[in-house]
Amino acid sequence: MDAEINKTADIERISLLKVPLDIVPPEELEEIVYDLLKTEKGQDVVLLSLWDLLRARNNYEYRNFVQQATMVIPIAKSLVGGARFLKKKKVYRYMPFDFVINVLSILEKRELSVYLLGGRMRSLKRAEKNLRQTFPWLRIVGRFVGNFKHQEEATILQAIKKAAPSLLLVGKGVKGGERWIARNHGGLNNGLRLWCSDLFEIFAERKRRPSRKVFERGFEWIGFCFQKPWRFLRIVPYFYYKLLLLTYRLFNLG
Repeated sequence: MDAEINKTADIERISLLKVPLDIVPPEELEEIVYDLLKTEKGQDVVLLSLWDLLRARNNYEYRNFVQQATMVIPIAKSLVGGARFLKKKKVYRYMPFDFVINVLSILEKRELSVYLLGGRMRSLKRAEKNLRQTFPWLRIVGRFVGNFKHQEEATILQAIKKAAPSLLLVGKGVKGGERWIARNHGGLNNGLRLWCSDLFEIFAERKRRPSRKVFERGFEWIGFCFQKPWRFLRIVPYFYYKLLLLTYRLFNLG
């Protein structure tokens, strides 16, 4: 199964260390998004980092979420190198902010809609304002802060389903993060669902994203480590990942 390649809505899927990765050329993204929106079911999109890949190998709930996602987009340079090393495949890496902007631009062309869930009220309001200015033909059909109470969840789910957004953007503050989408899959409307942790803070201009040059070199993680120094310890899982790649190749494990 690990060596198997799947096709979903013209997306070529490979398995890297038993975790799916999708090959989505930038020039085909628009057509793929429109094709996915034609289907009568929810479409989960995952922006996969190296840390996420290792987490998917060890956490059943998260692994199941990633495996069932419609698109698994690599955002780490090490994943691109791993796919080339093990699979001899070229996968396309996206900068998370750029990927979301591209999807929003695609939706705006057909005056489609988005619902914003996450962040704090101040950031969320400013993010909404900036999005309306940047994408005037994109319909923002609702928003709700991320730190909502448990008893509010049913109301929020109902509001999202009623608004029927083409894209549900979920950000920091929502309990469970990406897994909130998986846990509430059946209660959400059809359409795309995407988690991106710091997205609303960046849209609100309260947080800076890494420069494109830094991202292309694969050094974006260094800035995050200076913000939270304990993340420097992730160098250990990085070497573990390299060891896994070598083991899989030496023993032809796929």
